[in-house]
Amino acid sequence: MDESHQGSRDQGAINARFDIVKSRFKNIRLLCIACVLASSAHAQNYPAKPIRFIVGFPPSGTNDFLARAVAPKMGEFLGQQVVVDNRGGASTMIATELVARAAPDGYTILLNAPAHSTNPTLAKPNYDSIRDFAFVSLVAESQNLLVLHTSIPAKTVNEFLAFAKARPGDINYGSSGAGSTPHLSAELFQYMTGIKLVHVPYKGSGAGMVALLSGEISMYFANIPVAIQHVRNGRLRPIALSGTRRNPAVPGIPTLTESGLTGFDVTSWFGIAAPAKTPRVIVDQLNGAIVRAVNAPELRARFLDQGAEPVGNTPEQYTAFIEREIAKWAKVIKAAGIKGG
Repeated sequence: MDESHQGSRDQGAINARFDIVKSRFKNIRLLCIACVLASSAHAQNYPAKPIRFIVGFPPSGTNDFLARAVAPKMGEFLGQQVVVDNRGGASTMIATELVARAAPDGYTILLNAPAHSTNPTLAKPNYDSIRDFAFVSLVAESQNLLVLHTSIPAKTVNEFLAFAKARPGDINYGSSGAGSTPHLSAELFQYMTGIKLVHVPYKGSGAGMVALLSGEISMYFANIPVAIQHVRNGRLRPIALSGTRRNPAVPGIPTLTESGLTGFDVTSWFGIAAPAKTPRVIVDQLNGAIVRAVNAPELRARFLDQGAEPVGNTPEQYTAFIEREIAKWAKVIKAAGIKGG
């Protein structure tokens, strides 16, 4: 066989293989286009059924109150029911992992709370607190209120510190779980003042409030919405706020910074996230419903009356906020030696 015939045959084989590869790439391209079109059609029809709103706390308490307050308004603007599903336990990790593993179709969303930013340091969860989520919007912020059982003879922070220093290890404080802001507030309070308290974690702030009201524990850094009615009716004694400014829902109560603990700042926050890879058009629809909900006059007034400040921001702003919170609390937890248990 001469070289010209051999070359022609080799070239023919190369061309045949090229045609096969080109055909496969064409099929892949068509498949990708079909997937994009299907995703687009799905997003255009969203939502076509009720949305499951996972809350990592039991019923009652600030998180549950905020979720149940915002859910009906979101549903009103989305045209579908938003159903609250309480999945408490493991410092919100049960609920958070459930959403991280859910289908990214917009029908399963999560109420984020500060434990989302402390769990990476305290507990090492089985999900990535940033990469496994599409952050939709910050809903509201609040402060913690340092409240005492009325049997404690202290009306100011300094009076309580003197009382506690005379009884090291004898005063119990409650929290809604390891890594919650009530827990972190009390641990930071001990770190900055040198007092020794005993941590008693409960399954949610509602149970913690019951324990405080009964005298089972003596103090609690409670989210304002969960404590405010008991403060207003005189069953609990408030002595300070954990944030950087006073709150009009509890007029006359100073911040811990004003009380001498310069730089003390623990703020509770509540936001909404979806599973990672949720289409951006769906994230934007959820975001729009949240922003409209928290700015509705009746909901805004209800939040403010309970000591929570409505927010409503962009997905980019909320993502950056979460990243800052994780970095901030990693430093605080390590510096103060705070443990997860």
